[in-house]
Amino acid sequence: MVKRSRTFEPAWRDAPPGGESYRSIFMYDTDTVKHPGAAWLTIVKKAFGMTDADFKQRKQEGDEKVVLDKKSRLSTDQVSRFTNIVGEENVQTDDYSRVKYGHGKSLDENIELRRNRVGDVPDIVVHPRNKADVQTIVAYCNDQKIPIIVYSGGSSVVLGLRAERGGVALVLGTHMNKVLTVNDVNQTATVQPGLMGPDYENTLNNAPELFGTKLRYTCGHFPQSFAISSVGGWILTLGSGQESTYYGDAYDIVLSQEYITPAGVIKTLDYPGTATGPKVNDIMKGSEGAFGILVEATMKIFRSMPENHQRFAFLFPSWQAAVDASREIIQGEFGLPAVYRISDPEETEIGLTLHGIGNTAWDRLLILRGFLPMKRSLCIGTVEGEKGYAKHVKKRITKIARRHGAQSLTSYAAREWEKSRYSEFFVREDFLDYGIVIDTLESGVTWDNLDRLYSAVRSQVKKSPGVLCLTHASHFYPQGTNLYFIFMMKPEEPEAYATFRAEIIDTIVRHGGSLSHHHGIGKLFAPWMEKHLGKEQMNVLKALKRHFDPNAIMNPGGQLGLDGEENPVP
Repeated sequence: MVKRSRTFEPAWRDAPPGGESYRSIFMYDTDTVKHPGAAWLTIVKKAFGMTDADFKQRKQEGDEKVVLDKKSRLSTDQVSRFTNIVGEENVQTDDYSRVKYGHGKSLDENIELRRNRVGDVPDIVVHPRNKADVQTIVAYCNDQKIPIIVYSGGSSVVLGLRAERGGVALVLGTHMNKVLTVNDVNQTATVQPGLMGPDYENTLNNAPELFGTKLRYTCGHFPQSFAISSVGGWILTLGSGQESTYYGDAYDIVLSQEYITPAGVIKTLDYPGTATGPKVNDIMKGSEGAFGILVEATMKIFRSMPENHQRFAFLFPSWQAAVDASREIIQGEFGLPAVYRISDPEETEIGLTLHGIGNTAWDRLLILRGFLPMKRSLCIGTVEGEKGYAKHVKKRITKIARRHGAQSLTSYAAREWEKSRYSEFFVREDFLDYGIVIDTLESGVTWDNLDRLYSAVRSQVKKSPGVLCLTHASHFYPQGTNLYFIFMMKPEEPEAYATFRAEIIDTIVRHGGSLSHHHGIGKLFAPWMEKHLGKEQMNVLKALKRHFDPNAIMNPGGQLGLDGEENPVP
């Protein structure tokens, strides 16, 4: 038996990646390092039968300088035309830029870049200065039949940035990244698509100083990728933030938009409600660059009142008790929490351990009270809004939770979760350095189908020995919720995970879950789109694609399953 060292610390990597290395491309953020703590190390050792020796030698790290053996398919005249439009300083054709702006942050891309493998990339990278540049570029590309992909925050995890047919990568985050107006009367903000989450929120928080408003505001949209994602990305992939139960999904927050498409400019109106037929504004949301390029959006904003913030945390005796209580809370019509999250038993045990509750005197007391390991379910949440409203909602949630057998954990667990809500996923790089894979799939589901879908996916997962599956629901609606599955495994070969994932996606679709809930479709889920939506709905979307993009230049190669020769479902 190998003796485990209590003081062993793996050689986690602190050195930043080289400026033109593959690692600098696949990392979520080259300036942020978050190592797994001792609790994480204990968990993965036990799950995958690893010892200290397995953490003494890192595997492929991708430190090599990017070298691309794919020549640009554009002519000298075409490159010169782009330079004339935006200026030489806003055009790049070097190997590193073409690879960087042709990749997102999916596990697939991470693994391939670690091996110095590069797939399809754009032929040129262009940084438009404004929407006039975008309009000129789209018109020229449509005439020349040059494909366009759009890069904003670059945090896509569904192969949404893969330039299957080369062409131009338009980088919107360089120049088109500002809040243009804040309307105190209508409570709206008009923004450019390349605006990153923290910059947007900070601007709204400081609106009185920056825009002369009477009130301070919040954007209301806080995905886990908040620090590395853009407003345009939220809209185009139908994102859902961690506080969506109160503020709504990105779909709900967008009031109006302006797009440049090959067929012309689409500018919708910012009325809060109209009866003028099917809404083109809604059609463009979630289009993932397949119809045109978002250049401006008017968003709903909300009063910022952090002083009224209420936190809560409960431990339910079972997952079913947590689900039942959650449905009663969300359908109660007394108000809604902002953050609201319930973890299944497997995620609960890991969560309690990571939050410093597991294996403590407090934990032993909870067990004595009937909250048994691998049966209990953790719930954490927050309430926002006017002071009286926030207190009222928390009070009603507490009453319902107790009626379903919950034990209060005070606000401690919620506060602990908040500390790492935007950074926990950064541990992916450290684990991948040692061959441990972390990935996620999420699915929307109705209340009456939740148990069927949850059980089916869990059953499919456990057919593969040695896989951790952390499951939670974190976006709630009166009619249902989402299930978010986080997988951790140590496959012999990385390709084994792709097969595992395809089986899970097929299980989700077959058992009535949505194909995606908030990460978008990209090219990763495209093979399942028709099976999920049905042929008639897909025909409608394909007709829209033909109208907006008759020459199929907008993010071609299977985005949303709307063009190209998609791969068959595995």
